[in-house]
Amino acid sequence: MPVPTELIERLRAIVGADWLLTAPTALRAYECDGLTGHRVQPGAVALPATTAEVAACVRACAEAGVPFVPRGAGTGLSAGALPHPDGIVIGVARMRSILAVDPANRRVVVQPGVTNLEVSGAVARHGLYYAPDPSSQQVCTVGGNVAENSGGAHCLKYGFTTNHVHAATLVTSDGRVAQLGCPLGAADVAGYDLLGVVVGSEGTLGIVTEVTLGVLPIAERVETLVAGFPGPEEAGGAVSAIIAAGITPAAIEMMDRLTIEAARDFAKAPYPDCGALLLVELDGPAVEVASSFADCEAICRAEGATEIVVARDADERARLWKGRKGAFPAMGKVSPSYYVQDGVIPRTRLPEVLRGIEALEREYGLRVGNVFHAGDGNLHPLVLYDAAVPGQAARASELAGRILDLCIEAGGSITGEHGVGQDKVCHMPRMFDGADLTVMDRLRAGFDPSGLCNPEKLLPTPRLCGEVPGFHREHPLETAGLAERF
Repeated sequence: MPVPTELIERLRAIVGADWLLTAPTALRAYECDGLTGHRVQPGAVALPATTAEVAACVRACAEAGVPFVPRGAGTGLSAGALPHPDGIVIGVARMRSILAVDPANRRVVVQPGVTNLEVSGAVARHGLYYAPDPSSQQVCTVGGNVAENSGGAHCLKYGFTTNHVHAATLVTSDGRVAQLGCPLGAADVAGYDLLGVVVGSEGTLGIVTEVTLGVLPIAERVETLVAGFPGPEEAGGAVSAIIAAGITPAAIEMMDRLTIEAARDFAKAPYPDCGALLLVELDGPAVEVASSFADCEAICRAEGATEIVVARDADERARLWKGRKGAFPAMGKVSPSYYVQDGVIPRTRLPEVLRGIEALEREYGLRVGNVFHAGDGNLHPLVLYDAAVPGQAARASELAGRILDLCIEAGGSITGEHGVGQDKVCHMPRMFDGADLTVMDRLRAGFDPSGLCNPEKLLPTPRLCGEVPGFHREHPLETAGLAERF
């Protein structure tokens, strides 16, 4: 159903003619996020520049009964910003201001279109930095990080986005503006922790338009090594041994041979020739880091490391990290297409799950490159395929889903930081029973009773999961005649 002309004109008046996109060629840029296998052309795209404009756009959609989808930089990997075919995309990419820097209280206030890396740049001269560091941090934005509760390599020690967000301004699904949390980071805010609910809600509860972030002092000392192992099983054993020794590295990353070769060529990184490698980084007080780093080296050798490379300076450290953070794009030289998956397992189950992935490679006849946050068991397998070969895309998607099944069977989760979006929504019932999902749906309905805010994401519906036709499954209150849903 086309978006009503009256709504289009109202949105154009709110954001200006230059920032309301309706031409098919312009809309194509918004058909998908970073998971390009899911594509839907929106009815229009509105690009507001202020909280007031966002609120006005949302009110207009709510009054017209038209769905809307929040969008940041579009780097997400779960189809979380996939447009609704009869709806509007409300993009916040123009909202790129750093509103306040408060080094005394170690906080920064930003609009959602500020990139992750720009936050660290804004406070570097004060000896501070922003800890969450997704591999896409040069281009991914704070708004998307908040929506997905993004992590990154250093989340093992420093936690995810939720651990660094003190407050947020939220435009609710009917266009009201609410202030959540405490700007100074107080832990004893009265009332319900609505900020905690919104972080990681994948844009289904409203649109965040300002965020107060906590920043940390730059560490006194940083040491980084790469340890090469015969295979992932030995590398996984070293991960468990390091943690069991009471050492909490800032990061422990793993790559298998396929990914190592691609990343080495991409970054000219001095990676060893091996079946699997660990990239281990420690930071903190100089004396503590020196002692723990020596222990890490010894543990890696005891667990079968065949070669260890220690970064001699900041430039070499940067090359080691460039290879790891560039692993996804580097795989583009290995395969014309790939499907990025994201699941979590207990790190003690790494060897058996990786063996399970190898078995799936053989079963499906497709290669899988493994690159992931080994310290907290957050897998990012890359299923390689050729979209030009009939059936391969569907087979890759099915294989990726089977990897999620492995994660669930190992006691893990279907996502660590990429979110559920629309891509994994039908896996939610495999993790949660009906009572769990009903509670989630009731919470969502409390924020968005009309069901207009990023519909069809995060929670399963019969239409998406192939059960019965229709837009959504009725909420229990709706079935009882006690609530109205879109």
